[in-house]
Amino acid sequence: MKAVVQRVIKANVTVEGEVISSIGKGLCVLIGISKDDTKKDMEYIARKLLSIRLFENDQGKKWHLSVKDKGYEILCISQFTLYHVLKGNKLDFHNAMAAEKSEAYYKEFLDLIRVQYQADLIKDGKFGEYMQVNIQNDGPVTIELQSPQQKKNVSDLQSDDV
Repeated sequence: MKAVVQRVIKANVTVEGEVISSIGKGLCVLIGISKDDTKKDMEYIARKLLSIRLFENDQGKKWHLSVKDKGYEILCISQFTLYHVLKGNKLDFHNAMAAEKSEAYYKEFLDLIRVQYQADLIKDGKFGEYMQVNIQNDGPVTIELQSPQQKKNVSDLQSDDV
């Protein structure tokens, strides 16, 4: 499982010209789900997302507080393209979890972070829809989280290619 996390001043998701979700200060998170992801991958990303220190404290010390510490919002958007493979110039998505299975997995992930944080502060896009995501990145700060199992799979592939 992968997450591209952006610290934002504000963000929203629009579908067919209608804003369906919006947040103020917090995190906008693009979620990629691999065909090999397990509950452990989900739990790892949820834990990291809620505890990673991307915000400053009241004394101005940077990289000191998490989204949970600050009580900020999170906007999650499912994005299967994070598990692309380039074949020449063509994108291949065979490493992404199939849509029917990934929708349930993604909803379970949202439920998990809602239980571990505050349900009303977790927003999301519309699974499987063509969306426009508007963000005002703060910093800019953008990081990638990857579950340990996926890191292992990537390093295995790299060592096999040598």
